[in-house]
Amino acid sequence: MRVFRMGIVAAAFAVFGLSTVWAQGTPIDPAVLTKAGADDPAAQVQAGELYAKAASAEPDRDLVPEDWKLVEAWYTKSAAQNYLPGVLHLAALYRDGGGNTIQRNPERAAGLYKKAAEQGDVGAQGTVGMLYLLGRGLPRSDAEAYYWLDIAASTPGPSQSQYIANRQNVGTRLTTTEVDDIHYRAMKWKSAHAPRPPAN
Repeated sequence: MRVFRMGIVAAAFAVFGLSTVWAQGTPIDPAVLTKAGADDPAAQVQAGELYAKAASAEPDRDLVPEDWKLVEAWYTKSAAQNYLPGVLHLAALYRDGGGNTIQRNPERAAGLYKKAAEQGDVGAQGTVGMLYLLGRGLPRSDAEAYYWLDIAASTPGPSQSQYIANRQNVGTRLTTTEVDDIHYRAMKWKSAHAPRPPAN
């Protein structure tokens, strides 16, 4: 039935001289794909989101491996241009996985979150702090956890109080000298980077 309906819609597009791209029954705006193909990093993220939406809406995950591969490809192209939303979308894809096609990869996710943290994304800084604290995708380190949580806690926002609380909890396991050294290192980082609100 779905194939029949897709055939009718495709025929209608052909009759009126329109073209579109389909992802498991969901139309993908060709204008977005054109911009994405021209290396527009925002359009690449948008294309990835459209394919992810189509793949997520399909109840049979075995039917959508190509969609998930396109999600990964578009996010990778955007992230390669250091476009912050592209980096964060790719990190989330490796954190959560994509259907039966993209396996979870904590190390790759952590590396991308760290890249976003170094670019100044506050949410990524808090995430990296927790990844160091828990040893997920990054080596367990109270000092590194405190460092990234301290940087995240210095920027006002909805999660600031949580970053402060997490930093204080980690700080109880560090010596005064270690905390002083980390504060100095974090102060140097903050003076070299302007704060940036989390990317969507």
